Amino acid sequence: MDMRRVIACLDVKQGRVVKGVNFIDFKDAGDPVELAAAYAAEGADEVVFLDITATYENRRTMVELASRVSKELEIPFAVGGGFRTVDDIRGMLHAGANKVSVNSAAVLEPTLIDKASQLFGGKALVCAIDAKKVNGAYNKWEVYVNGGHKATGIDVVAWAEEVARRGAGEILLTSMDRDGTKDGFDLALTRAVARTVDIPITASGGVGTLEHFAEGILEGEADGVLAASVFHFGEITIRQVKEYLASQGISVRLDPAW
Repeated sequence: MDMRRVIACLDVKQGRVVKGVNFIDFKDAGDPVELAAAYAAEGADEVVFLDITATYENRRTMVELASRVSKELEIPFAVGGGFRTVDDIRGMLHAGANKVSVNSAAVLEPTLIDKASQLFGGKALVCAIDAKKVNGAYNKWEVYVNGGHKATGIDVVAWAEEVARRGAGEILLTSMDRDGTKDGFDLALTRAVARTVDIPITASGGVGTLEHFAEGILEGEADGVLAASVFHFGEITIRQVKEYLASQGISVRLDPAW
């Protein structure tokens, strides 16, 4: 089995980390740079910063954040939220981000994926997909944009296949139905996408226990597992996750000091 990744997600609003449930009811969770550094020290493989209320005015704040983080972290980090052009992506990569995550703009103009992957390489481009179950349909999910506020009518699995074909290096797949619930990943969703594309899939949305992390990999077939609230509020540590995954026969990077 390939090495699996444990990723900490930091939703950023006006320069602070927040966490909500089902994309609403946000609570303050701390300073993004301090939290990211703490997660790196615990053994996180990557950190993802998502500007959840991205606007043109917030762009400078996120660029400054990326610059600060790049001086503190030795592990890869990605930034997402509000990227509309290749110039937006270029600016964030130049600020120090290893990867940029695109979502709404890519749905609106899919050629953004082609252009960005050609200019910066697929490894620098993550496509985030916010997915919600279609009522009354078996194993069918719809793509949502604008921070989860707008339905698109686009089938998630078909969209995942398209972004992979256009050159995205990986997919960050979030279940809106499970977000912040601590009920576990939507394993059927993750598995459906993982079996359709040949690029890495990170499962997001719903982690509440150590078992959920393992299920995301063993049953959801994800390459990476991402969490936010259980890390931010000290319920589970990244070290605990890594040690538990290893105990389940899952290959992960372990700190030799452990």
